[in-house]
Amino acid sequence: QVQLVESGGGLVQAGGSLRLSCAASGRTFSSYMMGWFRQGPGKEREFVATINWSGGSTYYADSVKGRFTISRENAKNTVYLQMNSLKPEDTAIYYCAAARGLGLTSASKTYAYWGQGTQVTVSS
Repeated sequence: QVQLVESGGGLVQAGGSLRLSCAASGRTFSSYMMGWFRQGPGKEREFVATINWSGGSTYYADSVKGRFTISRENAKNTVYLQMNSLKPEDTAIYYCAAARGLGLTSASKTYAYWGQGTQVTVSS
């Protein structure tokens, strides 16, 4: 069982930056691939970024590639999402998710554990 708690959301102007954090419980954090997803107003949840167990492999949605960076610190049981050059269309609730395994995937159904989400609002 893994419990995930996101933090770092807030209100920012377009062009600004935020860093989201996701703290995980448990002693086997390094056994999990981690992902970030988001759900904007009136939209379905969508994939943002994923990282493998070691942090050596990452994958991004086209909409955030070059602007967002996912990283992890296994010693701190934490995964991060650095978001730069934010746009109003990035406004959403951002969710951290975990799945056992050594690979990485953008498929939300693969992730068994989810955080409660943190709101990111980008004003124009």
